[in-house]
Amino acid sequence: MFSTLFAIFGSLGLFLYGMKVMSEGLQKVSGEGLRALIANMTRNRLSGVISGTLMTTLVQSSSATTVMIVSFVNAKLLTLRESIGMIMGANLGTTTTFWVVAILGFKFSLNSIALPCVGIGVAMIFFRTPKVRNGGEALIGFGILFLGLNFLKSSVPDMATNPELFAFLADWTGHGIGSVAIFFIFGVILTIMVQSSSVAGAITLTLVAKGWIGYEDAAAIVLGENVGTTITANLAAVTGGVEAKRAARAHFILNIIGVCWILCIFGFFTDFIDKITPGLASAPEHTLYHLAAFHSLFNLINIFILSWFVPQLAYLATKMVGDKTAPDLGGTHIQYQAPNLPQTGEINLAEAEREIKRMAELTREMFRGFNEVYESPDMDLSSRVKELKAMEERSDRLAFDITQYLIYCTSSELSRERLNEVTVMLRVISELEEICDNALDLVKLAERKYRKKRVLPVATQAAIRNFSMPVDQFMSFYIQCLSKKVTSADIETAMHLEETIDASRKKLRREAVRRMSDPANIKSEMLYIDILNNIESIGDHSLNILKFLSQID
Repeated sequence: MFSTLFAIFGSLGLFLYGMKVMSEGLQKVSGEGLRALIANMTRNRLSGVISGTLMTTLVQSSSATTVMIVSFVNAKLLTLRESIGMIMGANLGTTTTFWVVAILGFKFSLNSIALPCVGIGVAMIFFRTPKVRNGGEALIGFGILFLGLNFLKSSVPDMATNPELFAFLADWTGHGIGSVAIFFIFGVILTIMVQSSSVAGAITLTLVAKGWIGYEDAAAIVLGENVGTTITANLAAVTGGVEAKRAARAHFILNIIGVCWILCIFGFFTDFIDKITPGLASAPEHTLYHLAAFHSLFNLINIFILSWFVPQLAYLATKMVGDKTAPDLGGTHIQYQAPNLPQTGEINLAEAEREIKRMAELTREMFRGFNEVYESPDMDLSSRVKELKAMEERSDRLAFDITQYLIYCTSSELSRERLNEVTVMLRVISELEEICDNALDLVKLAERKYRKKRVLPVATQAAIRNFSMPVDQFMSFYIQCLSKKVTSADIETAMHLEETIDASRKKLRREAVRRMSDPANIKSEMLYIDILNNIESIGDHSLNILKFLSQID
């Protein structure tokens, strides 16, 4: 008994490890595609569903996908309504595991698939071409996954030879709606225990293949797995903000509503699947196809029905989680907590890129705030300066959190190109933080100018404005370059902007030094020179950002 259970646990461990290796390999191969997917995932409701489906297919875990979606909502990179479409897609994406196992898993000897995959994959990882190496890693993971499935199939004994082992399952069958309820609860508990609906699905398919449970019992377990998989996202949302909790509740509501309507027509729906799917559902070799069809069609219909009620679902989730938290004065962004992050390095890096761009936009907002303060002596300086100082504090927290996040991402298996990108991102973050510090210094200098009543020639007002224009243009330029590949032409543009800024600073500084011949002007002109130096320093850091970005292949 114990040796059988240990063999089952070991088989599941091999299955999980194969899924992890395959997922990481697929993410590396499709890295650029994933970036485009993340960038376009919220264009409309359909794109959200497709994005969620593809992400779950690559990651092979709807739980991991929904945790990421919750983190996106927590950072306000996704709205609650946008997240619902992606959660629907995640539910559909998890059905791919059923189809892979149903089509390949028990049709013939699993060793005839697994061992060649591992052998070819190992040969591929010795190639120099990154795509080939990464593809080999995915193939090795695919092979290990099926080795685990083969051991799982061998570890679970046949009902004919070991009738006492799973006798309790036989006692639960044949009780109509009571059996459906029992196996539904069993599916919920099983998924909570293994924390993966894909693994729970593999266990369910194995029990079906061995004849321990029938088609309808397995279908009820699948429904339970749909509810059990929502627990992971809700646990991840515990430490998140209100919006994260609402996204997790929306996931729960979606799956609960789906389960409720399908249970009302359970007998009719299983009969319908039996009629449209080839083969008899009572035959184990055909039951797998029926079960995969049941899972996919159920999720497709649920998506079609509930996609018309997304606003109402969002409203219900909002009512379930009231806004009891204090207002966020520092700006909301992701709290990067390693235990809640799924091992999906490529997707996590795409998330980091979006946060870095957000920080870059903050630098430009702070610089424009300085110009606003400098040119508006009659405004309420104390209020505006306080806002700009809060922005700088927010940038410090953001830089710290993104750095932690990137370091955590390196614990995932990333390709060499992505590891190089992590290095570049860390350097860019450092430069952006320096720009925020320069912008804060400029704000303090402008504040001091009015508080100390420093008098400068009227012409310097226009000079600062003209000097700031190429710097603002430079900042807009590096924000734009964060979303694309930096070319040699971009570097030439950046060099030209930096030379323009440097030449202007030298000219304005010479004029300021000449005016310092009058002792009465020394303090005012020194303050003016400090402003010029800080603005020029922003230009230097902006050029560094472009140089770092050009190192990304």
